[in-house]
Parts: sequence; structure tokens; C-alpha cells
Amino acid sequence: MSMNPDIYLLYEYMEKIPFTVRFKVQLDAKVDAEMLNQAAQEAIERFPYFKVQIGLDEKQNYTLSQNVRPIAVLPEKDEKLVLGSKAVNGQLFVITYRDDCIWFNFSHSVCGAFGGMFWFKATLYQYMLKKYGELAAPKDLKLPGSPVAEGELVFPDVNALPKDEPIYRYDGGDSNLAIMRTLKYMFNPFAKDNYYYQIEIPAKEFMDYAARIDGSPNTILAAMMYKASARFLKEKKGTHLSVRIAADYRSDIGADDSYRDFVRFIHIRYEWDMKDESIEKLNMRARGAIIKQNQKELSVERFVKLEEVHRGVDAQPDLKSKKKYATRNSTFRSDPRDNSTISYVGKVDWGDMDQHIKGLYTITDGDLMLELNALKDKFCLTFQLIDKKREPLDRFCEILDNEKIPYTVSDRYTRRLPKIEFPQP
Repeated sequence: MSMNPDIYLLYEYMEKIPFTVRFKVQLDAKVDAEMLNQAAQEAIERFPYFKVQIGLDEKQNYTLSQNVRPIAVLPEKDEKLVLGSKAVNGQLFVITYRDDCIWFNFSHSVCGAFGGMFWFKATLYQYMLKKYGELAAPKDLKLPGSPVAEGELVFPDVNALPKDEPIYRYDGGDSNLAIMRTLKYMFNPFAKDNYYYQIEIPAKEFMDYAARIDGSPNTILAAMMYKASARFLKEKKGTHLSVRIAADYRSDIGADDSYRDFVRFIHIRYEWDMKDESIEKLNMRARGAIIKQNQKELSVERFVKLEEVHRGVDAQPDLKSKKKYATRNSTFRSDPRDNSTISYVGKVDWGDMDQHIKGLYTITDGDLMLELNALKDKFCLTFQLIDKKREPLDRFCEILDNEKIPYTVSDRYTRRLPKIEFPQP
């Protein structure tokens, strides 16, 4: 592979699948725009691999080169940002703010939640130092001025990894009900936006419940989403329901500290006749699926496939061919289709910043997509839908009620995932 590993998801960009992410932080006070701008400029210098702009070389390969212009810090508006545009100084990482909220907007091509967290934390910490004075820092904080560690930049040599056969492979197949919902959205010319709700669940009550049924946040949400889905999706002969759980596999390939995105999915197949089972039993099915699929060999296979796609893109003669090849051979699109997705980055150390953070919400693409973030006293769940119909959310909340788990639900928000502006050949 000859190109920067961070460029390849850019070839898969589509208007309705932009591969961009928003990370929303709600604070305990109105945002000071001047302090935030100062903090943003200080923090981004620590991450030269994020302070980049898209280019196009003579062979029509996308490139990422150093961007010397300031990172854009702008008021949040009820419209989509365009990353890479003149309005944001050509940057792919942009900050917006409104009232007591800050949004960190970025291209998923460069990194995922794990790598993006480097940037979120550093910026928030610099901001809070200015606003509140000295605070205990998270143990893994990457302070401005500190050197970029070798481990941050790791992209493993595929030839150096063992190629052993896995013991088990998921063979559950597609949940065809999921693709019908997606296609309805993709081919509806009037569907301009999609939506999300913020759900807060007290941490103590949720973890006490998890301990009682021997579950984890991932397995419990998977079980609940299956049960909720069985209540609002119409049963059809020959179909099943399945849930995917995002699994970070960087440690399996020796890239523990890399900012790059190394994610594959654990698939949990549920049959229609399981819909009356308890959450405890459905949770155990999810745990079993994780045990079977949590194999280093499957992670290596995923990485090998990723590298093969990268080399295939490189071999194409022009930009149009590269985009076509990348889309047809996408590792994401080749996964089994599940009717819902759970993504939880795990417990994150925020240091003393925790006392000033009221909510953390990851906003991504996808239907029935649940993103979970943890604070010391609460879990913040982003429940994402492709339309304004509340039934999936209502059925999910019924499950929480049945299990006697307390929660609060926000009004509906529009996702407004950023677009990306590309150089033209």
C-alpha cells in the first residue's frame, strides 16, 4: 500500500452516507467562545495528523497534507457544516458551540471515536483550565507540547501478523428487515434529515441491574433492542432479527494506542420465537455471541481485508474508478446486515472535567443506531432513527420501564452530520 491509510474512507463518501461524526458535550455553563477558540488552537497543534486538508495528486489519489490555517471554531447553526471547505479553513476537524454545548465535528476517514477522544479531551481540558483554573487531568491526556508517541501513528504491517484460522465464524446471514428500512430512506428524495434522542440512565441503577443479570452495557442494550424491534417490526416468514455490537480490535493487531479506526462487528442473531424470553436470557445469548466471535484471528482477517481494499483502490486508474472500487469492496458494506447497532467506547477517564460535563452524545450515521457514553453518574445514550416516527424509541422505553430502569428522554434533535468538500480532478 502506497498511500496514507487515513484517506480510503473518503472514496466511499456519499451524500446520505458521509462518514462524518459529531461528538456533543453539554457543560454546566454557557460556552465562552473566546476561551474555546484559544483552547482549540492550542490543542490541535498536539495532533498534526488531524490538522490536515484534502488534496488530489497527479494520479487522482486523495492526499492529506498539513493545514497551517487555524482550526475553525464557529457558532452552531441549524444547517450542515461542510468539512474541507473554505468556510472552515479546509479543515476536517471543526468545533461548533451554542449555549452550554460544544460539538466536535470530524471526518470518520481519519479516525473513529477512540482516536477522536484524544482531541476532544485535550481541547476540553485546555478550555476548562482557562475557565475554572487547575483541574486534575485524565491519566491518558495528551497535553499540548508533549511529543507524539510512536504508538499513536501505528498502522501494522499486515505481513507481520499471524494468519491462523478462527475456530468460529458468524454465519447468521442478513436481517432482511433492516435493509428494507434503509432502502426506504436511501431512495426517498424527500428524506433530507435524520434524527436522534438523548436518553440518560443513572449509572448506579444501570450497573446494579447489569450485575444482577450478569450483563454488560453492550449485551444488555443488544437484548433490549432485539426485544423492542420484535414489537415494532412486522414478523415475516424466513427472516430473523439481529443486532451488531461494535468491537475495537486494535489490541489484537498490535495497535493499542493508534489514533486510527480499527473496528469490526460482533453479530447476535435472534429468532422471532425468542421475543417472549426475558432480557436476562437474551443477554446471555449476546454474551455467548461475543465469546464465540471475540477471536484475534477474526480481527487479523478484518485487517487483511482492509489492506486488500486499500491496495485495490491504489491500483485503479482514475478517481471515478477508485470511488467505484472502494464502494463495491467496502468492508462496512460487506458485513452482514443487522437491524440495529450498539456502539460503546467504554469507561473513559475525564479527570476533574467530569464535574463540569452534564452530557456526552456521539452522533453518527445509521438507523436504529445506539451510541453509548459513560460519565461518573450517568450513561448518555444517543438513540438514532432515520425518520420522525417515535415507535422504535417508545418500544425501547417500554423495555426500560418493564425492567424498572429509570431514565429520561429528550425531545427530538436533527443529526445534521457534516458534508465534506472534495478537490475536483
